[in-house]
Amino acid sequence: MTAATQTRPGSTAVATRPPLRERLLGTPPTAGSVRWGWWGPLLAMAVGGVLRLVNLGHPHQLVFDETYYVKQGWSMILFGHERRVRSGLEEPDVLFTAGTPDVWGPEPDMVVHPPVGKWMIGAGEWLFGVENSYSWRIAAAVVGTLSILMVGRAAWRMFHSATLATVAATLLAVDGHHFVHSRTGLLDVFVMFWVLAAFCALLADRDRARARLAERVAALGPEGGGRYGPGLGIRWWRVLAAVCLGLAMGTKWSGGFFLAAFGLMTVWWDLGARRATGQRRWFRAGVVRDGIPAFLTLVPVALLTYLATWAGWFASDDGYKRNWAAEHPAEGLARLVPDSLRSLWSYHQEVMTFHVGLQNEHAWSSNPWSWIVQGRPTLFYAQWPTEGQDGCTAAECVKYIASLGNLFVWWGATAGLLVVAAMWILGRDWRAGAALSGVVAGWLPWFLYQERTIYSFYAVAFVPWLVLVVTYCLGLVLGPPTASATRRRWGTVVVILYVAAAVAWFLWYYPVHTAEVIPRDQWKLRMWFDFWT
Repeated sequence: MTAATQTRPGSTAVATRPPLRERLLGTPPTAGSVRWGWWGPLLAMAVGGVLRLVNLGHPHQLVFDETYYVKQGWSMILFGHERRVRSGLEEPDVLFTAGTPDVWGPEPDMVVHPPVGKWMIGAGEWLFGVENSYSWRIAAAVVGTLSILMVGRAAWRMFHSATLATVAATLLAVDGHHFVHSRTGLLDVFVMFWVLAAFCALLADRDRARARLAERVAALGPEGGGRYGPGLGIRWWRVLAAVCLGLAMGTKWSGGFFLAAFGLMTVWWDLGARRATGQRRWFRAGVVRDGIPAFLTLVPVALLTYLATWAGWFASDDGYKRNWAAEHPAEGLARLVPDSLRSLWSYHQEVMTFHVGLQNEHAWSSNPWSWIVQGRPTLFYAQWPTEGQDGCTAAECVKYIASLGNLFVWWGATAGLLVVAAMWILGRDWRAGAALSGVVAGWLPWFLYQERTIYSFYAVAFVPWLVLVVTYCLGLVLGPPTASATRRRWGTVVVILYVAAAVAWFLWYYPVHTAEVIPRDQWKLRMWFDFWT
């Protein structure tokens, strides 16, 4: 069936509406487009993965906050929780790097982030040997590589365009900010991975739920199935999204912002689907049939998953504050709460106090206003060899790792945010709202903590959505499938040139993402602004 009946000028025939399934899911893509919707992102992932894995163990020393999370990851493997470095031990980082990872004392450590990311780092250390710096970073490299495919597949579900799916995957593969995180044993890349996994699951849930709704409306009518229309049963993709969001929160609490934003987004999609069926009380039906079940799925499952991530702490006898409740007997209704949960709650209160009160001076702290324009990219590593040192052939050289994003992603997204916001608000394009969702969840909440010490490297959590913003705008340039051949041809040229420029930018900046030894004047050519250094 065609989307609309074509008529001659002057004809009195009335154009027919597309069938319900097509209104809910869009025009079915061609078989070739479906295939390349996989192959394009897979190829981008393969190239991006090789780039991330080559010389992953360099430099063979703890970089930036690896001093915390790499060591804590190994502590998780040994003890199930984080232990404090042995008192009086001089230069534990040097010992750890030199192949003596036994730096732990008997006391637990008060750490301010949940355990999931450290478990993942520790798994790499266990598999490949903690003495090998490759093992410290392999988990980050794996999730960074997988996220390239994931953002491509997210773009496919949003745009049903193999070209745009490949564009999105390629842009993430060559983003320097994402690249550096994919080669460093920090936590934020794991937050990015789990929230992106949740987003992909919700996109799959959107498609599956709309297909099921179309089937049931066809069988029962829009008002069939009871007072509030057809129900959609258990939505397992949504359950999976909740698990992923729980794991994101189990890496850093900032994952909770994505739970809130994505929960509203998925219900908004459902309301739109109910309305498209022609149901009279679509808003009320959407709230009852979809909104309440969404809340009862996403929030409890995410919280239970989060709680489960503390299994190592629960299983221990000597985790930090593990026995706090025994030393502080409960009173009143609090006696109904198990001691282990009361102890964990007290631990969380202490962590929250730390986070809210963190206001120390740091040379690389930055205001969130500057993040998406790369106003203060975080320096992860720097050394300044002179001629004859580390292969330096000039008078002065530099070894540098800066989390500087690809400006064709970050500046492109900065300009594109206004376009995409307009297309969502004025054009009512759900894809624009989806592209904005991760930016809203990952960036805007930090404006509430501008007095706190925060850093631009947190922004890796929402870089996939900056890529989707740029991809959306490039889709507008490319034009719809119904556009003229000339428009599509020139649109394709612009898109190819843009992506090629992003790739060229990445290759030019590759040395300052990977601590290659380069002459100081070559380093200066790449560091355009004082606030980048």
